[in-house]
Amino acid sequence: MTGVSTEGGPEHIFHITERSAFAASLETGAYETDSLKKEGFLHCSTREQLAQTAARFFAGRSGLAILCIEAARLGVQLRYETADGEAFPHCYGAIPLDAIVAVIDFPCRPDGAFELPEELGMLSD
Repeated sequence: MTGVSTEGGPEHIFHITERSAFAASLETGAYETDSLKKEGFLHCSTREQLAQTAARFFAGRSGLAILCIEAARLGVQLRYETADGEAFPHCYGAIPLDAIVAVIDFPCRPDGAFELPEELGMLSD
């Protein structure tokens, strides 16, 4: 992976997770996943990458939510790094709950695919 500048990036980034995993973070004050322990960062997506990420890693899964994260509140923990020819946002630390500005249910359709929720339109890029 090659580092990419965070300057000029979108105002919000997004992380797909199981709603139950997010609920558990409410007790700790910050959200983290096993990938933080194993890889050193949490995988995130831009709005434009969400549908592709959902299709690739979450097809057919239920109980999901999208964490809408205000990128500026992550500070130096946020880096854009190239994977599969695209720059993806990676968060190098637990995500403070005050950086999560919305949690949106992300149900899959009966065919196992996803449609981006209309609520995402309320957030600026």
